[in-house]
Formats: sequence, structure tokens, C-alpha cells
Amino acid sequence: MASSFLRVSLLFISLYTADGFRSYVLTHCDFNSSDLKDIEFIRSYYYNKLEIVRFSSSLGKFVGYTELGVKNAERFNKDPSILAQQRAEKERYCKHNIDVEYRAALTKSAEPYVRLSSTAPSGGKHSAMLVCSVYDFYPKQIRVKWTRDGQEVTSDVTSTDELADGDWYYQIHSHLEYTPRSGEKISCMVEHASLREPLITDWGKYLSVSLPVCLSTCLTLYLSDSLPV
Repeated sequence: MASSFLRVSLLFISLYTADGFRSYVLTHCDFNSSDLKDIEFIRSYYYNKLEIVRFSSSLGKFVGYTELGVKNAERFNKDPSILAQQRAEKERYCKHNIDVEYRAALTKSAEPYVRLSSTAPSGGKHSAMLVCSVYDFYPKQIRVKWTRDGQEVTSDVTSTDELADGDWYYQIHSHLEYTPRSGEKISCMVEHASLREPLITDWGKYLSVSLPVCLSTCLTLYLSDSLPV
């Protein structure tokens, strides 16, 4: 069973109406992988929005939920041919369609987008913290790292695991604790299968400096960079 549960359903609905009454059959497959052990086939029979009887592959038999449903469940469960047909649907119907869905999904990829933000450090030797948040990427495997003036930073870096959003996409958050230096450039670099080259997002040499230090230094840097020579 996968560590983070992803529930997906394949649905098929049949409708039957007569004289204002409605009955329908709802067939679906719940799964979190393409292995048969992680698949459940469920077929539910409804009458006027009320479920009356259900077959579940995890039970291997029918269960009734109303007086009429109980009678039908007893009748179905006594018929070996009906039970054999329903039990076979897990592999015939679910497994086939799930394999198709997985092949279609695993050949696709989605590019991540990045947001950089600053937050208060949790305490320790550094006075500042940056957060590199990476969203909506697929597949799961990704690499997030920090650079400071072009050099990779390996200390004072913590990251979450890849977090499943529940819709096939993932997100991850990396934290860098640091002591700001005037004029430096800090960047978050993301490497992913969907990208032809690393995605680099700069925090910037002005934004990376704390306000007291920046009041005089940043104005000088800004003027020197902006005025024509």
C-alpha cells in the first residue's frame, strides 16, 4: 500500500426510468496503485437515490441495505455464476482501465512553479530565513538547492519531503537560515524531469539585506547601478 494514500475512482453509471421512478447502477474502482491488492471493485444498485444493494470485491459478496436489498443480496449470493462474474470485474474492468490511466499519467510531467519568501527564523545563530516553495510538479522526484553568490549552500538548509496534493501534483518547501550580507545574491535552484534546464529563482542582492544595514548601503548601490556613467 502506498505511504501517502491517493484515492481515485473510475465511474460508470447506468440509468433506468419508468413512470417517474428511477433506478441506476453505479460501478467504480477505488485504487492507490495498479496492483490488484490495492484495487477495490464496487457495484451499487440504487432506487430513487437510495442505495439498496452493493457488491464489493473486498467482501466478495453482495450486501443489502434495505428490505428489498437484503432479499436481492441473498438471492445473488446463492448464485455462483453471478458471484463469479462480479468477482472477475476487479481484474477485467478495474485492472485494465487503471493500467491505461497509469501509463497515461506516468508519461506526462508538469513543470513546477517557485515562490521565494522570507520568514522569522526558528532561533539559533542566524538572523534571517528564506523559504523556497515549489508547487504543482509531477512526477514526484525533484531536487531543490540553494546558491549564494553562485556557490551551493549545504549547511543550515532543511527541506520537507515531497508532499502529495491528492490530485497527482506535489509540493516541497526548502528553508535556508542565514546571516544577510550586503550586495549578495541568494538563489533557489530546482531540477526536475519536466525542465530542460534548472529553474533558478533569485532572491536579489537588495532584498537579501536587512533593513538597518540597507538604509545607507542599498541607496548607494541603487544610485551607482541606475545613474548613467
